[in-house]
Amino acid sequence: MLDCKATRAADVTHPCAHCAFYGGSVWQPVAGDALPVLRRGFSRKELEAGQVLFKQGEDNRGVFCVSSGLVALRSHHVDGASTLMRLAYPGEIIGYRSFLGKQPHQTEARALLPSRICTVTHRVAAGVVAQNSGAMERLAQRCIREIDRSHQRIISTATCSNKERLAELLRRLMVLHGRRNREMITMRLPLSRMDLADLIGVQPETMSRLIRRLEKDGVFGIAGRDVEMPLSALSA
Repeated sequence: MLDCKATRAADVTHPCAHCAFYGGSVWQPVAGDALPVLRRGFSRKELEAGQVLFKQGEDNRGVFCVSSGLVALRSHHVDGASTLMRLAYPGEIIGYRSFLGKQPHQTEARALLPSRICTVTHRVAAGVVAQNSGAMERLAQRCIREIDRSHQRIISTATCSNKERLAELLRRLMVLHGRRNREMITMRLPLSRMDLADLIGVQPETMSRLIRRLEKDGVFGIAGRDVEMPLSALSA
């Protein structure tokens, strides 16, 4: 006679199975009896541009994956000012630092564009990670990747000009969110110039000069938040 419990587990589809990022998902190693548990704690949510996923200082509610769109991770200061720390692109997970550290979120997460977020609740994520070394290893890899990203940012600041780093950021946003029209690619920039300045690590007035220099080079056309560039420049 077949084991009904094993049969039910085998019939459960992995909640990330149809995602383009399944191969690199933190939860990809989860299988067997843990799969129904993971599925019960899994949900998808559509965020509108400007909608907050979690607030700075809020208790952790789970581990979040950006399935589509763009999310800003921002630190708010006691004087009312804020700093854009980084952008979370499709395929990236967020909220895992507070999850692993068992502490409130150190940043706010807010959608810059309409975004789809996949969530595994804190309780289920904790149980699955405790029982699955593969998922724990992938979370650790994400932490290492974040450290490497910070390291690379320091190196980039020391070795690349501000203009080069701004151009690289705009190219990446163009690839992910731009619209291709014959020989051009256009985009409505989802960031303010102050946010761009935070990401590059310059003062807002310096950002204005950098934008003028990029326009003078002839690669980017920038009018307010509307940006365009030749498709050929994506590989430059």
